[in-house]
Amino acid sequence: MTFLAIDIGNTRLKWAMYDAPRPGAALLAHGAEFLEHIERLAEGPWSKLPAPTHMLGCVVAGETARRRVHDQMELMLGWNFEPQWVVPSVHEAGVSNGYEHPLRLGADRWVAMIGARHHILQRGNERPLIVVMVGTAVTVDALDAQGNFLGGLILPGHGIMLRALESGTAGLHVPTGSVTPFPKNTSDALTSGGTYAIAGAVERMYQHLYLHCSMEPACVMAGGAGWKMVPSMTRPFELVDNLIFEGLLVMAQQRWGQDRVPQGVVGVR
Repeated sequence: MTFLAIDIGNTRLKWAMYDAPRPGAALLAHGAEFLEHIERLAEGPWSKLPAPTHMLGCVVAGETARRRVHDQMELMLGWNFEPQWVVPSVHEAGVSNGYEHPLRLGADRWVAMIGARHHILQRGNERPLIVVMVGTAVTVDALDAQGNFLGGLILPGHGIMLRALESGTAGLHVPTGSVTPFPKNTSDALTSGGTYAIAGAVERMYQHLYLHCSMEPACVMAGGAGWKMVPSMTRPFELVDNLIFEGLLVMAQQRWGQDRVPQGVVGVR
């Protein structure tokens, strides 16, 4: 039962093929493409893959990107599964969605929270959890020890912050500076400011969650730019490279381990 997991972000599409739809499954192949190169998938990296039995994806880039991926799947001989895409629900895989309008929560945030909670539970007891995704945008989400999503922050990623300053401030240009405690030039000041803004958002959420739960939270960080934050964090955290895929594997196990159509999935051809 081969399983194809897809994560369509704002900049890149990442995919991974596993030998089964469950956590701990063996990774058979994986890759990434910038969104403008989606049309290369069928003739390129997917051309030598075995036909997946199931597919589950997470998309934040919009309907057009999803449709382009479907077009590539249609070109693959022997790929007869129905593509499934995550839609946030009220409750799934041990996580309860406390968003004011649950369906409006980003699918990537929902999948990441499910993956992060499973990741933490595999290593110990239940505890409050902060899930940080550092990409084009940054999200900082909080779950209590019982897996209830309490809410979260959204702020610009490094690139958006710097481009906003460049376009809105005379004489500033996107820098290639370093993060330092006391920046002494403009490039370092801009780079350090953006990094410390993200670190400060995580610190503030940590304080909120600690006060709310009276227990020290765990922190899981992911996203393509997560590595940039490693030296600047003020609290212990774990950097998880493939958190979205971990979440998709947990959700896939629940879906295809039972003979029913689960909540939180939409099939589109």
